[in-house]
Amino acid sequence: MKLTSQENIAQSEKAFIDTINAELDWEAIEKLLLEKHKFTLQEKIDYKNGNLIVYNDNIAYKFDFEIKVPLSVIFNREGECLELSTLRDDLEKEDEDSLMIEDEDEIISDKNFASDDKTDQIASNIADMISEINDGDE
Repeated sequence: MKLTSQENIAQSEKAFIDTINAELDWEAIEKLLLEKHKFTLQEKIDYKNGNLIVYNDNIAYKFDFEIKVPLSVIFNREGECLELSTLRDDLEKEDEDSLMIEDEDEIISDKNFASDDKTDQIASNIADMISEINDGDE
């Protein structure tokens, strides 16, 4: 003997899950992401699915989201990864001096940097690196 329809139960469960989803504390979630996974959120979060589950013998709620995070990759001229960062604040706080090559001997000697402007020097260094990469692909 049915007490209600399967459709009514499914609709009620969906409404219940949607109510919980609407009340999630995104500031707390972002704080957990930063503490546990060391990254910040960049854009909107796409809600994919929510459900009532059993987790470690307890009733729990599982919500699936798709998120976009910033990614900064630093690697040397040998292609070795030096740093991987998903913290947006790192990108904003980065000062111009961190972009300069620390060892002057690493600057390609056949280039004449007439300008002392750091931006011109950075651009020239990047152009040289791209040229070396492209030459290596041929």
